[in-house]
Amino acid sequence: MDGERLSAALLELEDEINWDAAAMLERAVQLEELALALGDELLVARARLSQANLHMRAGDVAGAARRIWKVHQWAVEHDARQLTSRTHLVWSNIHRLLGDAAQCLEHAVLSVELLDETATDHMRIWHRVKLGDALSLSGSMDAARLRYRQAAELSSRLGRPDLLLAVLNNFAYAEYAAGHHDRAQQVTGQLQDVAKTFGFRLDASLLDTIGAIQIENGQHAEAEKTLLACIDLHNDGNQDDADALAEYLLTLSRAQRCLAAYGRAQRSLDASRRLCVERELGHVMVRVHQEQAELHAARGEFAEAFAAHKEFFATYTRQHSLQREAQARTRQVMFETEEARQEAERFREQARRDPLTGLRNRRYLNEQLPGLIATDPELTVAIVDLDHFKRINDELSHDVGDRVLVQAAKLLETELAAVTPRGFVVRLGGEEFLMVLPETPTEQAVEKIDAIRRTIKGFSWETLTAGVPVTVSVGVAGVADAGKATQPALLSVADRHLYAAKHGGRDRVVWSRTRHGQASAA
Repeated sequence: MDGERLSAALLELEDEINWDAAAMLERAVQLEELALALGDELLVARARLSQANLHMRAGDVAGAARRIWKVHQWAVEHDARQLTSRTHLVWSNIHRLLGDAAQCLEHAVLSVELLDETATDHMRIWHRVKLGDALSLSGSMDAARLRYRQAAELSSRLGRPDLLLAVLNNFAYAEYAAGHHDRAQQVTGQLQDVAKTFGFRLDASLLDTIGAIQIENGQHAEAEKTLLACIDLHNDGNQDDADALAEYLLTLSRAQRCLAAYGRAQRSLDASRRLCVERELGHVMVRVHQEQAELHAARGEFAEAFAAHKEFFATYTRQHSLQREAQARTRQVMFETEEARQEAERFREQARRDPLTGLRNRRYLNEQLPGLIATDPELTVAIVDLDHFKRINDELSHDVGDRVLVQAAKLLETELAAVTPRGFVVRLGGEEFLMVLPETPTEQAVEKIDAIRRTIKGFSWETLTAGVPVTVSVGVAGVADAGKATQPALLSVADRHLYAAKHGGRDRVVWSRTRHGQASAA
């Protein structure tokens, strides 16, 4: 599979609205392996983000949090705007599952702010929906409605009725969760109209939402019909989460209780309970016990209702404790992952710094310079060498020599930053340094470099060197001087000019005025 087809395959995972987490996760792992074989870091990161998202969908929130850190860091470092937007959306969902409404909202906002012309139609619509979800979770329902309506209008304008259904489903559920049952009913009416207009069959999860809203609006007979259709659809092979059928049966039991059809309600509730036991659905079992207490009370079985309520409270307490433990474990994973990331970043930075002077080292240079050479035709570099440095070491000690090197490094870095903020200084080794000046034509660079040479010469070295002078010789080269636009070729020209500076009397800057001309000195 080539890069273009692999990207398209990843997009199918990224923009999918119907979930089969196990199969999709297996596919994401396969696509990561293909991306690694191609050596395409962006495709690898996209595959890993899909895996994090699918782990979260399957309930492994800690696993999702552990995987997303590196993807997010890579996306930010490489200015991969679309990928960064997607990572913020997954972060938002992780914090929603952790019950952190503030962080959920913060990441949702960022996921929308990062949308640009590279965003897919799905992203432009769905990221606004999830911002609406985050706003509703934080209690800002008016602001949430605005985002849902924007997403609905965008779905219509882009000709995406499939996404419009998903938008209206989340909108309806948010109104329902906020206790605005009349509004929720209006939205589900729109949802059903869209499905009818475009020939969509409502999936089981949508029917469950509609049924729950009908119950709250007193439409109990309609709710029972809706939920029976929901369960039939599920049994026909509709792709749902593991807890879906237990949830549907529980909602059906509520509708039947409200109809005073207590026998049917008990059978539905018993079926839900069996599924909770078989599949270890503790979060659904809590509400099964609660509904059982309600059902006993409706039948006038108050002793049984009290016993069921006690069971509900005990189960609720256990489940709440388990949820808090799971959230704590996930937060610990997130903390440890961030701590490890920061530690790795510190080691990475240390590996690219000279321990004596604190300047960048050859490893950093080898990472940065080839890219600058390839993209910047006005790049100039300068090799700087301290004159007669052996005399300082021999006459004044190596400790003094080290202090001279440190001071010279400070002067080079400070002076260079003042004239070209994007430039940097590298210690090549011993008393030799390299200054890198991006977007600075050679003749212009020479003026600045010669000013730096004079600053070093004019520095008050007496307290360090007891009167021994400190000067530098400099060899300068621009990309145009190198013939071949490669790092070895460029540094070879600069080194040749440094040799000319040394043999021309030291304390001077040497460069080539024209591409093929002879060296000139300042």
